Amino acid sequence: MHSLLPEPARRTAAWCVVALLVTGVAAVGIWLCVTFKTAVTPVLLALLGSALLGPLHRRLLKMKVQRSLAAGLTCAAVVAVVGGAVYIVVRALIESGDQIVASVKKAAESVTKYFGAAGTSLDDMASNAKDLLGKFGGTAASGVISGLSTVGEMIAMAVLALLLVFFFLRDSERAMGSLRSLAPGDSADSVEAVARRAFEAIEGFMRGTTIIAFIDATCITIGLLILGVPGAVGLGALVFVGAYIPYLGAFLSGAVAILVALADRGFVIALWALGVVLAVQVLEGHILQPMIQSRTVQMHPAVVMLAITAGASVAGILGMLLAVPLTAAASGVVSELRGRYEGSPSGAASAASSEDAAGRS
Repeated sequence: MHSLLPEPARRTAAWCVVALLVTGVAAVGIWLCVTFKTAVTPVLLALLGSALLGPLHRRLLKMKVQRSLAAGLTCAAVVAVVGGAVYIVVRALIESGDQIVASVKKAAESVTKYFGAAGTSLDDMASNAKDLLGKFGGTAASGVISGLSTVGEMIAMAVLALLLVFFFLRDSERAMGSLRSLAPGDSADSVEAVARRAFEAIEGFMRGTTIIAFIDATCITIGLLILGVPGAVGLGALVFVGAYIPYLGAFLSGAVAILVALADRGFVIALWALGVVLAVQVLEGHILQPMIQSRTVQMHPAVVMLAITAGASVAGILGMLLAVPLTAAASGVVSELRGRYEGSPSGAASAASSEDAAGRS
């Protein structure tokens, strides 16, 4: 029956079958990850943490530090750095949080004054919120309990992820040996090369994004301090965290900084703040990104935005954070496979036969 179809139709049908199989496997994989997200999320976070901390661990190993001790020191260093950063950010937000909230409220009042709100003011909204709170107090209490349970779950996942980072760093070579032993036939070298390429892509993305986030946050914080915008340190911390969500995070954090500048310092200072944010974004897009991430995986902005959207639809904010590095890993795997296929004898033979066919025609 298939011989009745022309060659292009058979090729199209074959590729459609492959696409359906790949889509089905990916859908089942995503469903399993969502179903077991409590166990999967710490593993993914640990992979990202291992990719980010890998250079420090390897440096300690070169200094002849024992593997377990090197992994423990690396985890202790990240706990100290993250703990110190969280302390600085929380302290800055506590000190300037009232100013930021007041500035945002003032900006909202200005918007309401200019555009109107169908007779509804912020005070009316506040009174309505109080009525709703009194009417649905039990629901609010259950929401608080649910929020506390969510915080507890996040803390448990963070601790588990830290422990997994320790084991991933300490047993990385053993894990690679296990992966080679599970590879079928003579594909151990290919499987190892693909796994290393995927991890290198994640490592390069995480390292480059962290450097770029630090530079962006520092430049914007200095600019906001010069302009006298309240809560500049807290807004800079927001920029640093938002930088891990490419494009969207920078847009949202920059918009908050401009809104606070508009509310507290007026239109002219807000324009200067806008100029600072745009200058930093131009610096990132035209200098930092090409210089820092040019040697790692390259992804088109449209692919990044689609990955962020898909991650948000699957797992919310956590999905947005994980989508791009996982896409970078997939891109690295595809690049490695394409390079190996193009360099393989079968690939060369197929290319030669295509050239012979073209010559005969």
